[in-house]
Amino acid sequence: MNGGAPSVTRRLRQRLHRLISRLAERVAPPKRPSAGSRDADLVRTQYRESERQFRALLESLPMVAIQGYDRDWRVIYWNDASTRLYGYTPEEAHGRPLQDLIIPPEMREWTDEAHRAWLEHDRGIPSGELELRHRNGDPVAVYSHHVMLNEHTDDPVMFCVDVDLSEQKRAYRQLDFATRFDRLTHLLNRHGFEEDLDGALAECRRQGTSLVLVYLDIDHFSEVNEALGYNQGDRLLVELAHRLSSNRRAGDLLARISSDEFVMAFPGIRDRDSIQRLVQKVEEAMRAPFPLGGRSMRLTACLGVATFPDNGETGRELIRNADLAKGRAKLDEEARVVYFSQQLHDEMIHRHRLMDRLERGLEEGEFVLYYQPQVSASTGRIPNLEALLRWIPADGSSMSPSEFIPLAERSDLIHRIGDWVIEEACRQRAAWRDAGLGLQRIDINFSGRQMRKADLLPRFRASVERHGLNPEDIGIELTENVLIDSDEETLAALRDLRHRGFHIGIDDFGTGYSSLSYLKHFPVTSLKIDQSFVSDAPRWPEDRAIMEAAVFIGHRLGLEVVAEGVETREHLDLVREMQIDLVQGFHFFRPMPAAEVESLLTATGRRIGGLSS
Repeated sequence: MNGGAPSVTRRLRQRLHRLISRLAERVAPPKRPSAGSRDADLVRTQYRESERQFRALLESLPMVAIQGYDRDWRVIYWNDASTRLYGYTPEEAHGRPLQDLIIPPEMREWTDEAHRAWLEHDRGIPSGELELRHRNGDPVAVYSHHVMLNEHTDDPVMFCVDVDLSEQKRAYRQLDFATRFDRLTHLLNRHGFEEDLDGALAECRRQGTSLVLVYLDIDHFSEVNEALGYNQGDRLLVELAHRLSSNRRAGDLLARISSDEFVMAFPGIRDRDSIQRLVQKVEEAMRAPFPLGGRSMRLTACLGVATFPDNGETGRELIRNADLAKGRAKLDEEARVVYFSQQLHDEMIHRHRLMDRLERGLEEGEFVLYYQPQVSASTGRIPNLEALLRWIPADGSSMSPSEFIPLAERSDLIHRIGDWVIEEACRQRAAWRDAGLGLQRIDINFSGRQMRKADLLPRFRASVERHGLNPEDIGIELTENVLIDSDEETLAALRDLRHRGFHIGIDDFGTGYSSLSYLKHFPVTSLKIDQSFVSDAPRWPEDRAIMEAAVFIGHRLGLEVVAEGVETREHLDLVREMQIDLVQGFHFFRPMPAAEVESLLTATGRRIGGLSS
């Protein structure tokens, strides 16, 4: 009866077969001489020497257990290695049936038949892996080979040569655990989950039932590790694994497939209502606070759901589609659970195609910078420009930045595009300087994803220096939320830029979850009031009050104040009344390519006539 572990290696088999062959050749005793033979004494001496060599050889194999038995299955030889392997001493084993010693009950019928086939039909017992029994009842895994001697005589004997496979079995179990299970939570890992999921799907097909797969991704788990340490983060993961396991039905599957992601499969579903109930059970596991070192912490998660057979026929297809639905849930702050649909699939295909086009566009030079002037509300001069990214594909079909920039931010492509923007803005600023245009500054926008890359600001400084520019020539703009989410290392790098004379502006001011109280903590030089306030301030006193407060505090802190979204004369009159410093919007200029900016600055001398008319 073979065990479930893989066979011993081919090399072990070959070495064992060579050993047995040599053993059989060396120990086969000569035939007993007939009475009266003049060589009888010599033959007897040779026989005793052969037997002595045989026993010496057997005892010289400390790692190989060898037992000999007669035609009645009784032990006639038992070496020390057999004692170590099975627990019986030679004295205890001698004369007893092998069946009573090391053969488990479930193997006795098979071994009886093999023994009879040897005696009656001269049929050898096949070699193979067996699970025999120790004296204390524990299983003993061996590779067993059999040598038959004197099989055509009245006194046949057989020797069992057993190689202990315990270490190999233990290593196999460890390998199986490492291959199929997560070390921290002891749940299935992705590989083990996919294997078991395929089996569950096969059973669902036989029974004509459905299966629901839930993909769970903990929100902001990296921040938990950073704030509390990885040991505490691991404790949270173990606790969550325990909660998710506690209400599982027989046959349900649960796995941890990455640092903060779990998947669950619930087979045997017969009605649609059961799907929602199971998903709600998963949500409930997250609701109670998690105890952590005398305090408690609440976690949230996004869930993606896919069902068999509606959303996929294979395990990998279901996991992929549930992952896609989970990804959509992470993008939508209100929808914490998203069920896979064909529309999601179509959007995924569209995003992949768009990502391919974006990469080709970057490689083939389809990106350009447009520039929108910032106009002094008091003098009409144009001191600064804001650089804005535009994509003009070779096929001529333009695409809004609101569509392609968020897509680029979901991948590392945003860093490549951001590097291009820095280089192009610096190159253009240096070109306009060399052309004698008296422009003061070009501002570049940095996204939150870009700011999370530690070397962004050093690379920005290096580009400015490489083009021979001064800190006053190139500035950066960040949203409030980007600043608030920045770690101390990033804030220190921003303070260094500010100290060197770089302009650092807060873009879309007033729309973040902070605002005025944080201004004193950030190394900024200006704030740009969001266009939503500018647009509504003429009609809504609340927006006007917020603008006035922002302008007052900004000026008291020595900051430059910019109003964006100025599109009408009414907007302009309002911002001038509030003594806002700079105006940006369609009332004066839309974003324009570099050539038009150059013509504008050359013709106007950086001053817009008729500002006060």
